[in-house]
Amino acid sequence: MLSRFSCRSISTAFLATRRATTSFTDKIEIASPIEGKEPKICRLDEAFSRIKSGDNIFIHGIAATPTPLLKGLCEHVRANNLKDIRLHHLIIAGEAPWTAPDLKDRMRSNSLFTGESLRKAVNEAMMNKNMPRTFGDSVIHSSHIDVLVEDNSFQLHELLADEIHEDEHKIGKLIAENLVENGSTLQMGIGAVPDAALDALKNHKDLGIHTEMFSDLRPGKLVVSFVYGSKKLYDYLNNNPAVEFGDVQWVNDPAIIRQNPKVVAINSAVEIDLTGQVVADSIGKRFLSGFGGQVDFIRGASIGNDGEGKPIIALQSMSKKGQSKIVPYLSQGAGVVTTRSHVHYVVTENGIAQLWGRNMRQRAYELIMISHPSQREYLEKEAFERLKVGL
Repeated sequence: MLSRFSCRSISTAFLATRRATTSFTDKIEIASPIEGKEPKICRLDEAFSRIKSGDNIFIHGIAATPTPLLKGLCEHVRANNLKDIRLHHLIIAGEAPWTAPDLKDRMRSNSLFTGESLRKAVNEAMMNKNMPRTFGDSVIHSSHIDVLVEDNSFQLHELLADEIHEDEHKIGKLIAENLVENGSTLQMGIGAVPDAALDALKNHKDLGIHTEMFSDLRPGKLVVSFVYGSKKLYDYLNNNPAVEFGDVQWVNDPAIIRQNPKVVAINSAVEIDLTGQVVADSIGKRFLSGFGGQVDFIRGASIGNDGEGKPIIALQSMSKKGQSKIVPYLSQGAGVVTTRSHVHYVVTENGIAQLWGRNMRQRAYELIMISHPSQREYLEKEAFERLKVGL
């Protein structure tokens, strides 16, 4: 979906949406029909007649990224010599056609979560029979669409699972055997390490799922705000009332998360320093992604109503380039996503560090003990230089 809006009306629209969805069971206004209104169904080349220079356009992302619409939009910008088109989005799957050299001064991207394709109020939507029919806040009545383009030839973008290596399997097993009880509610981040943890949970029972990216708070439901995966997963979602899509401001609200039993939040990191500061969205000055829901779920698990939540940061001890991910100091330009005051458990293939309630010397010791054996002597020396105390 592409949504065009003006700066003048965006705050009013946002506040109205917030009022309509203050809890998951409130009436979802966009799912209700607008009397006497139907979308204009048109060809792709007719869809952009209302787009003009200076427009702000929101782009739907992940599996439903409307690639044919984006290509058509770029052709419209070229053909009509449009300028100052601002695109707002999260993760864009597939190609990003507006990054072409001839468009760099015409179209700008405001990315709130950087995807791979970007590392190098008129609503327009694409109707596609390949899109699974889901339940919850993902339902929108067609009368809220102004222009509708039908394209059933476009296959949804897929994210295939990464291969899980030996170290990642070790991490998953440590988490499953030591930190996840039967009856827990799971939140999983993105990547091979959380996938390995899921793989190790096959024999657990009565597990709930309440996660940003695919609860017992919604009995019998898998609660999620977005899904990105394989066609097999999309087929599972189609017409499946067991999966309930929620507004991200509800799903990721720590006050909601904490109401689930035994919340286990498993998230990954790029690096962590000896005091417990977690970098998860950048390598030094280079951005990889964005905040996502890590902060929300780490906090929600730590303040669980039952006192049994477990916030977990899981990572391999070494990078693919042979560099330690447990470091004396964060890389220059790196940004902290999860602060050391919120970190409880850190897991590598070498063990589990428990940082909650520990002083800086104790934290450094715990983290060094789960670092790669080849790095421990170096880290001990650096810890002494930083903390001025022996471990």
